[in-house]
Amino acid sequence: MMPGSDRQVERLVMDAGDIARAVTRIAHEILERNKGVKDLALVGIRTGGVHLAHRLVRRIHEIEAAAVPIGDLDITLYRDDLSLRKEQPTLRKTSVPFDISDKIVVLVDDVLFTGRTIRAAMDGLIDLGRPAEIQLAVLVDRGHRQLPIKATYIGKNIPTSREESIQVLLEEEGEDDRVVIFKT
Repeated sequence: MMPGSDRQVERLVMDAGDIARAVTRIAHEILERNKGVKDLALVGIRTGGVHLAHRLVRRIHEIEAAAVPIGDLDITLYRDDLSLRKEQPTLRKTSVPFDISDKIVVLVDDVLFTGRTIRAAMDGLIDLGRPAEIQLAVLVDRGHRQLPIKATYIGKNIPTSREESIQVLLEEEGEDDRVVIFKT
């Protein structure tokens, strides 16, 4: 059992090496698809997507020796389930310190599931400007889409049942890098 959790770890599906290789591959795919970094920007969805976006920007800098603008997006107020939640949502800071208009914006998140988080993130981005294109990079795609959302870049496809959940644990949050499946 994880401390403070009533869920049992079902199995480890990605370790630190797997995550590092996925980030490197996604960075190369982003550069290849966009023919470099011209007009490129990354925006991480709070919280896990922010950490992965920063890793991707560092990896892209190592590959291309070029800086890519990066931002953090809090989608709390754009969620379609706010009225269903019992507790008040915690608002975190959105920081996109550049104009996204006419940029190729790569949204970054840790897990793609129903697509609702990504829809909310796109709404949040559009409120900030009109990007030339929005692409999506995720570390894990677990399926079960409820909206027609598809990732442009995927670290790993991990089919799950509805009774399972995936958690991405990262060193930026005080954990060892890993992806685990929990039985709920």
